[in-house]
Amino acid sequence: MKQLRLLVARIDRIGDVVLSTPLPREIKKKYPDSYVAVLVKNYTKDIYLNNPNVDEIITYDNPDKTEKSFWELVSEIKQYKFSHAFMLLPNEKLNYVLFAAGIKYRVGVGHKLYQFLTFAKYVDRKKYNPLRHEADYCLDMVRKIGVNVNEIHPEIFLSENEKITAAEIRKSLKENNELLIGIHITSGNSAPNLSVKSYLELIKILSSNKKLKVIITDFKPPDELQNLSNVEYIFKGETLRMDIVRFASLDLLISNSTGPMHICAALKVPTLSVFCPLTACSVKLWGPLGNKSEILLPKQSYCDNHCPIDPKKCDYSKEGGITAQDVAERVYTAIKSWNNWK
Repeated sequence: MKQLRLLVARIDRIGDVVLSTPLPREIKKKYPDSYVAVLVKNYTKDIYLNNPNVDEIITYDNPDKTEKSFWELVSEIKQYKFSHAFMLLPNEKLNYVLFAAGIKYRVGVGHKLYQFLTFAKYVDRKKYNPLRHEADYCLDMVRKIGVNVNEIHPEIFLSENEKITAAEIRKSLKENNELLIGIHITSGNSAPNLSVKSYLELIKILSSNKKLKVIITDFKPPDELQNLSNVEYIFKGETLRMDIVRFASLDLLISNSTGPMHICAALKVPTLSVFCPLTACSVKLWGPLGNKSEILLPKQSYCDNHCPIDPKKCDYSKEGGITAQDVAERVYTAIKSWNNWK
């Protein structure tokens, strides 16, 4: 049988790329002798480093973030002689690049005219009914070639040296065997989040507990959250890969629905996340997978009285929303219930 040569393309943000990692694994389970490459943006390639299910990482853009030209991409991709390509994000330029690169079997998302013009196959999310996880929707693409999916959880693989580095970071921070509590404040603004004021209050509550050590995981936190006492700032933003290693050193990450939450889930680091019940932001669609996790939702009364429909305009600080005290209490509950959690 001729070797299958497959390309998984996810030219999207960090969380989306993390949720694409089940595809190479599930492909290799069905076709262990296949050649699997991924096409991602340069700043997300670190998610796939050291992944045993990936034979090649190809970047859609250059290190300086300039997008590669159409024919540059065609020439680069064509040399791999791919038999299959899976486009997890609808993108017209990429659709035509893969067509021009001579890949015969291509799968995209939804009913796009440009896909029809290039004879691409498609998967249909059927208006998210029934609602499933984003990772599961992505896996529909490989189901089309006979892959029976067993696991949908994402994975990020650390090298032995990276595991040692993560352990050394943990050791350097644990003065009295405290639990390392990461707090990620910022996000891509695609889901509701706590206010900076609420995060400041939460940091003060948790950092006053001698059994906990708070680490801010943003390398550029808001001005109000810089240079706080009893708080560690170890995330420098040099590379995404180094930040992944630092995330691996944590005992818990607190955040909204954002890329670092998915990184921690893929590393099996516990998470506590604030979520919104709207379908576009739902925990059923975007929740952490494969790790110990706690989810905080606003009270139904808040949603009934204050929901702006647009997640970007949601304000949890209003009555019935999610408070810093709510988050802190859930942290303490999780610590008690997750015996030997790290």
